[in-house]
Amino acid sequence: MHLYNAWLPPPVAELAVKEKNAFTEVLKRVKDAWKPDDPSSAYATLKWIPILHNFIKAKSEIALEDVKVLVLIGLDLLLRLQDHLDVQVRWGNLMVRLLKKYGKKLDITIQWRPLYDLLIQTHFTRHQSAEGLRLKHHHLETMTYLIYSCRQFFSSGAAAEIWIEFRPFMENLWHNSSLEAAGFVQLFLPTNAVNLGFISCDWITDCLNLWVGMPNCQYWDIQWAAVMARCIKHCMTIEWEGFLPVLFTQYLNMFEVPVANNSGPYPFSRDDIPRSTIYAFCPSKLVTPAKDIAKSIVYLLKPGGSAQAYLEKMVDLLEQYYHPSNGGRWSYSLERFLRYLVHYFQKRLAQELRSRELGTCMVQNFLGSSEREAFVRSVLKLIERGQYSKNESLAGTAAVASSVLSYVEPTVVLPFIVSSFHIALDNITSPHQFKSAITGMALASRALLLASAETSYMETDKSECVPSPNDYNHALMVSMCNTLAGMDVNDPPKTLATMQLFGSIFSNLAEFGDKEDGSTPVMGINLSEWLDEFFSRLFSLLIHLEPNNQSNEGQFLSTSSGTFLVEDGPYYFCMLEILLGKLTRPLYHQALKKISRFVHGHILPGAVDEVGLLCSATLYSNPAEALVHLLQPMINSVVSSLKESPSTGCSSREISSALSVTELSLSPALEASVSYQLNVLSVAINFGGPYILQCKEEIKEAISAAFDAPSWKVNEAGNHLLRSLIGSLVLYYPLDQYKCYSRYPGIDGLEKWISTKENHNEEASVGPKWHIPNKDEIAYANELLDLNLRSALDKLKQICQAQHSPESGYVKQLLKVILLQIDASLQGARSCLPDFHPQQGETKHDSEKFNTSYIAGASGVSIGSTELRKETAEVLDFACNFSGYFSVCTSVLVRSSSILLHRYMLEHRADNSVLLMLLVRILDALVNYGSLEYDEWSDHRHAWTMDSSAIKEPPSNFITGHHAHGKRRPRWALIDRSYMHNTWRASQSSYHRFRIDSSICPPEHIILLMNDLLELSLNDYEAVRHHAGKSLVKMLKRFPSLVKDCIPKLTTSLGTAGIPENAALGACTVLRSRTVMRHIMKDWDAFSSFVLAILGSSHQGSLRAQKAINELFLVFNIRYTGLPSIKYRFPGEASGNSDCMNLITQIRSLISDMHSVNWRYNLMAHRMLLLLALPSHNNFDLPSKTREEIACHFLLLLNSHLPPVRVLAAASLVLLLQASPNRKSVSDNMLHSGWSNVIASSSFKGVLNPIIQEEGFINDMLNGLSYDHVFPDANNPNNQALTMSQSIRDKSVNGWLEAFYAPWPRSRNWIDLLKGEAFVPGFAKLFKCLVKECGETVLQSLRSPLEELVVKEEKGKQCLASEVLAGVLHSDVSYVLEAWDNWLGAVLRTGLRTSTVETAAEWAACVRFAVTGKGRDGKTIPLLRQKVMDCLAEPLPSTVPTRMVAKRFDLLCVTLVEVSPSSMSTSEINLQEKLLEEALNCLDHSVAQVRESVGTTLSVLSSNIRLSSSFGGQISNPITRLDWSALLIEKASSFTKKIHSANQSTVIDGQLASSDDNNGEGNSEQQEHIKWMETVFYFLISALRSGRASVLTDVVVGLLYPLISLLETSHKELSTLAKKALALLKWQIIPQPHLSTSVTVLISASNDSGWHTRVATLIFLQSFMYRHKFLLSSSETEAVWNQMQKLLADNQVEVREQAASVLSGLMRGSDDKLVKIFRENSFKEAILLQKRNKTRLPENGLSLAARHGVVLALASSILSVPYDLPSWIPDTITLLAHFIGEPSPIKSTVMKTIAEFRRTHADMWAIQKDSFTEDQLEVLADSSSSLSYFS
Repeated sequence: MHLYNAWLPPPVAELAVKEKNAFTEVLKRVKDAWKPDDPSSAYATLKWIPILHNFIKAKSEIALEDVKVLVLIGLDLLLRLQDHLDVQVRWGNLMVRLLKKYGKKLDITIQWRPLYDLLIQTHFTRHQSAEGLRLKHHHLETMTYLIYSCRQFFSSGAAAEIWIEFRPFMENLWHNSSLEAAGFVQLFLPTNAVNLGFISCDWITDCLNLWVGMPNCQYWDIQWAAVMARCIKHCMTIEWEGFLPVLFTQYLNMFEVPVANNSGPYPFSRDDIPRSTIYAFCPSKLVTPAKDIAKSIVYLLKPGGSAQAYLEKMVDLLEQYYHPSNGGRWSYSLERFLRYLVHYFQKRLAQELRSRELGTCMVQNFLGSSEREAFVRSVLKLIERGQYSKNESLAGTAAVASSVLSYVEPTVVLPFIVSSFHIALDNITSPHQFKSAITGMALASRALLLASAETSYMETDKSECVPSPNDYNHALMVSMCNTLAGMDVNDPPKTLATMQLFGSIFSNLAEFGDKEDGSTPVMGINLSEWLDEFFSRLFSLLIHLEPNNQSNEGQFLSTSSGTFLVEDGPYYFCMLEILLGKLTRPLYHQALKKISRFVHGHILPGAVDEVGLLCSATLYSNPAEALVHLLQPMINSVVSSLKESPSTGCSSREISSALSVTELSLSPALEASVSYQLNVLSVAINFGGPYILQCKEEIKEAISAAFDAPSWKVNEAGNHLLRSLIGSLVLYYPLDQYKCYSRYPGIDGLEKWISTKENHNEEASVGPKWHIPNKDEIAYANELLDLNLRSALDKLKQICQAQHSPESGYVKQLLKVILLQIDASLQGARSCLPDFHPQQGETKHDSEKFNTSYIAGASGVSIGSTELRKETAEVLDFACNFSGYFSVCTSVLVRSSSILLHRYMLEHRADNSVLLMLLVRILDALVNYGSLEYDEWSDHRHAWTMDSSAIKEPPSNFITGHHAHGKRRPRWALIDRSYMHNTWRASQSSYHRFRIDSSICPPEHIILLMNDLLELSLNDYEAVRHHAGKSLVKMLKRFPSLVKDCIPKLTTSLGTAGIPENAALGACTVLRSRTVMRHIMKDWDAFSSFVLAILGSSHQGSLRAQKAINELFLVFNIRYTGLPSIKYRFPGEASGNSDCMNLITQIRSLISDMHSVNWRYNLMAHRMLLLLALPSHNNFDLPSKTREEIACHFLLLLNSHLPPVRVLAAASLVLLLQASPNRKSVSDNMLHSGWSNVIASSSFKGVLNPIIQEEGFINDMLNGLSYDHVFPDANNPNNQALTMSQSIRDKSVNGWLEAFYAPWPRSRNWIDLLKGEAFVPGFAKLFKCLVKECGETVLQSLRSPLEELVVKEEKGKQCLASEVLAGVLHSDVSYVLEAWDNWLGAVLRTGLRTSTVETAAEWAACVRFAVTGKGRDGKTIPLLRQKVMDCLAEPLPSTVPTRMVAKRFDLLCVTLVEVSPSSMSTSEINLQEKLLEEALNCLDHSVAQVRESVGTTLSVLSSNIRLSSSFGGQISNPITRLDWSALLIEKASSFTKKIHSANQSTVIDGQLASSDDNNGEGNSEQQEHIKWMETVFYFLISALRSGRASVLTDVVVGLLYPLISLLETSHKELSTLAKKALALLKWQIIPQPHLSTSVTVLISASNDSGWHTRVATLIFLQSFMYRHKFLLSSSETEAVWNQMQKLLADNQVEVREQAASVLSGLMRGSDDKLVKIFRENSFKEAILLQKRNKTRLPENGLSLAARHGVVLALASSILSVPYDLPSWIPDTITLLAHFIGEPSPIKSTVMKTIAEFRRTHADMWAIQKDSFTEDQLEVLADSSSSLSYFS
């Protein structure tokens, strides 16, 4: 039994034992309900799913065999249902939870193929049904998690099958099918034991090649990082050492941090991945997969492996980005990386410890002490940088990480934590560090206490460097004493952190204080003195607290003072409870005296909750004494104060004669004092229990006096006190929660913490002592109910029967008090007041079924009776029926008062709303049995989450060596969770009784109160409507059978003319709830009434009402599950078709009358009409004539004057044509043969063709659709297209359209030309469907209008012409092929020729759509692709304008993008060869636009041909005759030299040389070379942006030198292009062997004669070396290093400074030996140079550049550690400062370096300056030109 269940209250624990049999019974009922042959029987199983969830959540003991049976039933049900998405979602969620909890214990086998088929059918194929977007999203998410859970059960051989299935899709990485394939591999690939044999080194190599084949694509990185992480974790037999360079290179570059001061945006687009693909395989947003990176790194670690060295390099490179001054968009990813590094390291250690216990093999891979220490030291660098981050999440993660690691390597981590804390205390210049340091100490307090008492871990070789346990003890003492000042009302974060620290320390100690001297043996602190100081600080804090007035604005009956101590976390109350609960008796008396003196001496209305919680904690620790000294004086004070004050007598049993109470009042001071004391008492006595009986008469008198007081505040405070009093008497709650029952073995004074996963025999014996109410308490509680509930009901009944005049002030006051008494009684009793029973007349068997409780739970003992609850319901319903009376009351409450106008209005609204809100609150407590317990559990769960990290001991504890199977927590925390667990059980024990059996009718009183709540949910007041509607929805969720009774009233309020606005608003709120919407989707009558109501609500003219109706329709759309099933109403009569036809008729009638209403209603009506016509899993077959009529209707709507209606009609017609029941699919054979005529089977041809052939129809349709385009460059706010776009994109109506179109384009976009944002694929698909469905008639009807349309100049008409042509060309029917030769080809040529610059992208999209490959992989060639390509490839006449030349290359480019290189035909290969040769001949074209088009086209052509050649076995004619790459590289190098030579020869002595004929020819030749190079740079930019550079790496490397050398020229356009290309190339990872060539090229370029080239090379080298840190060999790195040292003495100062920057970056993550040698040599050279300067020796030829190089070497060493202070820094920076007197640029370098050092070390300078001597500090001060920290 789980510990939480073992620790339940005894009465509940006895019943919880029976849950095992109850689960078996529920399983039997599920099996009986599910009939595999009847899919509709799945709905009968849904009512059991919440109960099955509750068994899991209740942690019940369940037979494993039952779980197995349930899992198999669930999987069978999921796979048998086809389109029942809502059922699959609910069962899928249950399966996920079952497999997550019991997966490791189950022995089942699951086939992967059925799950894959289900996923494909629902989400990756054309789906004509129109389920809501939210439903589809939930279904996809659920199926994804289910597959994750099922992978471990996949059968042997599944991995091989999955790889064979998806590997062919990744042959063309530029097609979107490769993205889906990678997602499916990540989703399905199993790594369970039976499939590990498939994973081999060759397979890993293949995967890595695929990974690096698509660079700079975050989606791609996410998928492969996840695959590699799982393989690394589970495949321990793979030798991963050889893969580490590639893996760590990918990991490092996925963080996208700026390198070399490059803070610009990420240069690659993230919008080229289809959103549908991202949603399917990336549940969260696209971010760096830090979790998988961390997981991989942790599991790569092994003894003797090199993964640790790679990790250290990676940390050296990334740690600077954790610093507070280097935050940015990358901070989130880095925070996740740190979090999961520690998480998986802890998880791995725990797994290894368990494996050692079980004797598992592969022990040689387990981490030893040296590996643990190395890892911890590496991660500690990241923690040190991030602990003071401005990103709160990163700072919190750093604190948690240090706490966890302190249990792994205490000798490393604990000194760091203590040091950080002391630094924060001492460093007054950085107060922001204090809060983080306190939090770190709080989280590590247990580790410090364990380390201070445990000496075994100190027995290491490094013990002399480790602080002693006394140091840790001293640190805790300092933290306890010095942080008392942290309780500051002006600094809430620091105050809460201080309380978290105290609570964490107190949780570890067994008790506080010794009976003799008041000291605790663990820390040796004098707690008596500390306690005095603590309470002094606390009382000062409470006195100065100011409530947050905004926090309680609009709240009802709230006692919260709204201060940060209560609202911002549980630390305050937890700290008080733990402290007071663990004090020894003398210290408790000391604390009690101080608390009593403070509470009785101060009235603090701004700190009611805080003082009340203080009193509550005091009372809980010692009720007997606290009651006498703390509470009784307060109670007596209240009674005595109210005795002398005026009284209304409202609490008496009898109604007095009408009294004049309008003039009775309390003084403001008395009112504030009494209400404050009553509210404090209400919080304090929550856990008083039987001790309250000692003063029961006094409390009863105080409550009565409070209700008699003529003050609303005092009345309300009495309500709070009565509610708390009843709860304290009857509820179960733990006692002695903080008492220590078990001490840590071998450590005196320390409490032993408990794990819920350990053997609980011992823990069960020290379980909590529960408050079980005794007879006296029950009797007292019943007495309170009689005095306050029964008497209040009697008075309310008398008032309603007698119909007292509402003008009476006494009646007004009496009503308030009566409702407050009823409310307090019900709120206090909670579910202890027995629930309603079902209606009378049920059999004994039905009664037994009702009393069945599958989940045991009770919040307390039963008081009162069911009859009392019934009586309350009857009286309130009787009162509600006098709603007119209540309305009069609430409307005249202030008419009788003679006060100012503004106060009159305020009281009028306040009284009215408060009275009704009280009524709603009472009704909610009556009908929603158990909801109060559920709300308490929900709120407490949030508070627990905030505090959980501070009181947690990880399973692996290397301090003491006492490891556990799970994390350990203090006993009080587990008791607290057990208490909340019982509270949740109480809320669920009887919640489902009325849902599981439809034969059990809801109680009649529930029906009465439902009607009352329904009326209140339509009330005038918004707050009343909101709370009443919320309560009503909760009730309907428990009693779903009552929803049908509410629908008529709600739909009438919405759709009937004359109904006020407030009723419509309330109806919309209730209707859009999930409970009601779910019923609407299942019940035809409700569905039809809802549809007619929402379509008939146009009479609601206010903006608020229309907004609510619009949101309601949006909710309906996104939650739509399909048409509800229609039940037969009479035996033998099927009324389904008639009902549906009637609804269709009514909708069409409404549509015909919608000429004067808002256009949205027109859209909504047509949307509903489409839903009725589309196929659905519950749908019946509509008559074909009806479907034809609807299709004709939507076809006619294409001529509508409303743009959104036209868009909706186009999409609807596509869906209807695709869903045609007679339509046949086209086989691949027919496609390949060129014949694909499907007209013979059409069902719409006969009815659509006459409409299409009507005169003018096509022209009008095309004219209308031409206006339905959105142009992104429309900046004019009055532009009609922009205004129309807002209507088209209205989410509530047309927002669902995109989800039902197959995503297009199917290949990635990387340039604006490929996007064609105004091109509407939906229109193209419309005409494609029309051509396929209606045949040649459509084609002939389109001919003449299309010929006219293509020559129009308007943008919209040009766009529409492109869409029509795209759809027709892609239809693949035989007569289109015939039309191509007759007229279609000519029309396409005309359109392409006459298109304007503004519509060029749309015509490119037209061509791209026409040639898009078919099938999931795009390899099936469309019928007209070759003809379109031949058309585009036709040579142009020499006289055409250059824009036509550019357009031709652009169109060829977008066409070739859609060609799959792995399956190119011979004709396509030959065509691309010719085009490649043509493009190479046009590289020097005279027009820039043409050159850009040629360069882009060349990148596509060359990459297609290069990739195609890699499939040589599949190509009959390999390309061998053209070595284009060598030619390109050779010419680029040659032209680069000539351009430089020409530039140098044109400038002589600063003047341009005179030009002769030869010079003119030379300039002409130079211009040709420049143009040629510009085209090459366009080629590079396109290749890098598109990702095609991965197959052109040799070309990219060959062009590297020309690219760098032309960055700075006199030709601005050429240099700009070179900079763009180089900015992209900085992110490119170059694999071997091309990497070695790149290094050689870069070293050669750094020796170039032009200093601009050398500087550009060095700038690029910074990024290059960072990106390839793990791929470069030691010799290559050393070669670059030596070259940089050489350049330190370069003649050009810019080169020298840039070389120093490169060296500074190289020293991070490089070989320590190499760095040390450089640093020592540079120091020696500087010493020698200094000596020369002092002795004034001749320089011996040592130039200024050489001397500057020596200084730069020192500077690079200093700047390589920007935030650290190694031991060599003081001497080095002091030596550097001695060169301040040197001439520039040496002086400038010294000053800049010292200024940067000062900036990066400012935060820690107060501590770090101690590492410097006085002389060194003086030298640094003298070298600064202004005041600094060094002075």
